[in-house]
Amino acid sequence: MDLSTGRPDHIEDWLVKQRSGQWFGFSDPLNKIYSNLIVHDGGSKPTETECTDGLKALQDSFDATQYQRNRAAEYPYWGTQLDYIYHNGIDKWKTDIVDPVKAKYPKP
Repeated sequence: MDLSTGRPDHIEDWLVKQRSGQWFGFSDPLNKIYSNLIVHDGGSKPTETECTDGLKALQDSFDATQYQRNRAAEYPYWGTQLDYIYHNGIDKWKTDIVDPVKAKYPKP
């Protein structure tokens, strides 16, 4: 996972979601590639295609929800928003706060 964005960027990100516990590892922890993947729990080893397709699906899902993360970062603190609603009403809050953020980061 990319630590700065949280975006999945390695087959390990997909593998940890497939089974619980420490069911897999790598024979060379400094070179975490598919050919070094080992299974500890006696289960079957996923194919390389399953791993890469699974990672791609995680990345696509992450990318499709980027607008949500952008909106969350743009909105003011929720306490500030509640105060705004109390003093100005919900319709003004929608017009002044919600609508501009949604227009700036529309759903894809």
